[in-house]
Amino acid sequence: MAQAWACVRANLRLSAGARLFDQWLAPIALVDGEDVQDIRLTLPSAFMTTWVKSHYADRLLHEFRAVLPGVRSVEIDTAPRVAPVQVIAAPVVEAAPATAPAPAVVAPAAAPIRSQDGGEAAERPALDPRLTFDRFVVDPSNMVALNAARALAQPGPVRFSPLFLHGGTGQGKTHLMNAIAHDFLASHPNARVMLMSAERFMFEFVAAMRARDTFAFKARLRSCDLLLIDDLQFIAGKDATQEEFFHTVNEIMAAGKRLVIAADRAPQALDGVEPRILGRLSAGLVADIRPSSPELRHKVLMRRIADMPDVKVPGEVIEMLASRITSSIRELEGALTRVTAYAMLTGETIDMAFAQATLGDMLRGAQRRVTIDQIQKAVADHFEMKPLDLVSARRARAVARPRQIAMYLAKRLTTRSLPEIGRKFGGRDHSTVIHAVRRIEELRDTDRDVDGAVRVLLGQLEG
Repeated sequence: MAQAWACVRANLRLSAGARLFDQWLAPIALVDGEDVQDIRLTLPSAFMTTWVKSHYADRLLHEFRAVLPGVRSVEIDTAPRVAPVQVIAAPVVEAAPATAPAPAVVAPAAAPIRSQDGGEAAERPALDPRLTFDRFVVDPSNMVALNAARALAQPGPVRFSPLFLHGGTGQGKTHLMNAIAHDFLASHPNARVMLMSAERFMFEFVAAMRARDTFAFKARLRSCDLLLIDDLQFIAGKDATQEEFFHTVNEIMAAGKRLVIAADRAPQALDGVEPRILGRLSAGLVADIRPSSPELRHKVLMRRIADMPDVKVPGEVIEMLASRITSSIRELEGALTRVTAYAMLTGETIDMAFAQATLGDMLRGAQRRVTIDQIQKAVADHFEMKPLDLVSARRARAVARPRQIAMYLAKRLTTRSLPEIGRKFGGRDHSTVIHAVRRIEELRDTDRDVDGAVRVLLGQLEG
């Protein structure tokens, strides 16, 4: 049971992210008991219990059943007076390099450190030691954001502020924010740095208003030399919070200090956020992180596997993960962790069959995101032809090759059977689809134009 609980915690930390996990899920304790079918979990406060029940009850049940199929229910209570099971160091957490410190518990906002004489010293956020610039995997989709983050963290006069990072969930925004803080503190050891989510900003501001102590809250934020706020989209529609956020941004910028904001979309696309806030944020540097390419996903997997020297993952499994898990880098890392963790827990060897069985639901969910109609439209647009040409009886090379590419992509990106794919391409036989797939696989090794077209189309469809 302790090993199962360690596996569940590790998977939750990867899927939820370090900040959310440490704020809400890390305090969960597993209650010792002989019943392995009805799991009991506890939290230290009723407020946290209510939040976890409403947001993660189903997920906790799913994670337990993934490890222990016989689990019937997961009950979440508040602070019982029984001893919780000791959590074993989970073997499933992504291994850090030998020279790196063990991952620290990441708090959403840090309290000031006291100096030896009792006075208040520099603000120190509890950062994840793994999330540094050196460990950020770069390619053209995130290079601008990485270079902007490095520039903001450098010592000397502030070249631009704020830096606004935007991109989809799990694409690396939080990694870059942690890396900025690490780098800035390395060159400014006495600086005041705070990294917090917009949700935490709102929570602390409301608490300060209820306690009638907003002055301390304002002074704490506006005295920062580097302020980093993640997930700005969560303050949309919160008028009082936006008012305070606007004045905080103004004060930081007027003082010539560094400000980093991250959101899941560009400033102009943030509905429910006041125009004056968007104007301030757009005045700095706006850098986007585009959806990851297959090449980037492959490099991320290789980097993570390099941190686990005792784990052997075949190349075909790596290729399958990189091509099929496309929604986010975080989900991709979670898939790799699940495969390696289950292999460790069961003692089985990792191969394609084992990986597909372990990630069945995840892989099927990823494949359902792309349809054959979408593939046909993308291929037709790329080759400047009509979608009807792909389903016609024409055999001219200018039509046949794009048709083969479309069939290849349909086989790779959808769950459709070969006969179903053939029917979508003008009622062709399944053997025609097999020939098309094999032909494109051969040409990708010898024809740069075909390989380039496939790569471009994969990036568009998976993004």
